[in-house]
Amino acid sequence: MPTQTLRPPFRADVVGSYLRPVELHQARKDAAQGRISAAQLKSVEDKTITELVRKQKQAGLRVITDGEFRRSWWHLDFMWGLNGVHKQQLTQGYRFADMETRAETAQISGQISGENHPFVEHFRFLLSLAGDDTVPRMTLPAPAQTFKEFCRPDNSTTTNAYYPDQQVLIRDLTAAYQNVIRELYAAGCRNLQLDDCTWGMMVDARYNNSGIAEDKQPGHSGCDCHPGQHTVISDDLKALTELLLSINNAALVGAPEDMVLTTHVCRGNYRSTWAASGGYQAVAEPLLGRENVSAYYLEFDTERAGDFSPLAYTSGDKKVVLGLISSKNGELEDKQTIINRIHEATRYLPLERLCLSTQCGFASTEEGNILTEAQQWAKIALVTEIAREVWSD
Repeated sequence: MPTQTLRPPFRADVVGSYLRPVELHQARKDAAQGRISAAQLKSVEDKTITELVRKQKQAGLRVITDGEFRRSWWHLDFMWGLNGVHKQQLTQGYRFADMETRAETAQISGQISGENHPFVEHFRFLLSLAGDDTVPRMTLPAPAQTFKEFCRPDNSTTTNAYYPDQQVLIRDLTAAYQNVIRELYAAGCRNLQLDDCTWGMMVDARYNNSGIAEDKQPGHSGCDCHPGQHTVISDDLKALTELLLSINNAALVGAPEDMVLTTHVCRGNYRSTWAASGGYQAVAEPLLGRENVSAYYLEFDTERAGDFSPLAYTSGDKKVVLGLISSKNGELEDKQTIINRIHEATRYLPLERLCLSTQCGFASTEEGNILTEAQQWAKIALVTEIAREVWSD
């Protein structure tokens, strides 16, 4: 077990996913086509994760992840691991700015529960590599993200068939998360990050979430999950934020006090493109003020994320990890420009409550973003270099 004096977030931190090496890409392809067994694929995963952890430690990071190397998606694989949920092919994927994703989803097939989730074993392997000088982190899609997936238009009929009462769906979903959290804790997990695109989508006026446009893009609309209809929440952003906030917080009820719970807010990250734009102002009070986490990993690498003023809503002693280094391209940011932006953020939150990371992971899906592994590690090196210069602790 890593020493408890190491408490995330760290001044130089990471969001979670890394570019998959060629060997792993080939093994996943071979497994999908039946050329190698599941056991052989796991062997390659174990090998490449072990090497990834070595590189993370070598880079000076105090937190390690498995790079999400055992997943195809940052979110769907977790959903497929819940009881009562299965993988489903669709005719249309999520629409991003410049492309459309693979057309897959997680669809309800029975009562949802969280016992014996495969991610628990994934964490145990990561923990075995941690040692005493690093904290192993598990990343999961936020409960609100899973709720939204079940309620996307392609899934509404199936969801309504199994869960005609929205409150029963929320009850079972949050109970499933509570169970997974308990099992992860029992396995040794003390740092859990909830990845959440729902807030990043709500601030974009092009989507139904904001009540301004009726775009009906898959995966981005509100949902009331009542039988026989799929009524999107298009005129009450406040009601939607309160609903999603309540789902996230309910799932964290009973979480152990010594488990560090954080969240990462994203506007989409698929093969270096994005899905949404808009500052945090419209959701800052519920998100930064009332979500029951101790730190926020927030995207701030482009003007699409708005300015720093919403940070003023960050309650208590919560921390904010500024995602100022882009994971979407290989161009290295100017160090002084990033340092200046960190100090600009101190107008709204003290420096001791700020940290630095890339704005997202390098491979939210197995395809990965469009940069090289060398560029990926150069980005990490820049994060650690700037952190040493800005903070003394």
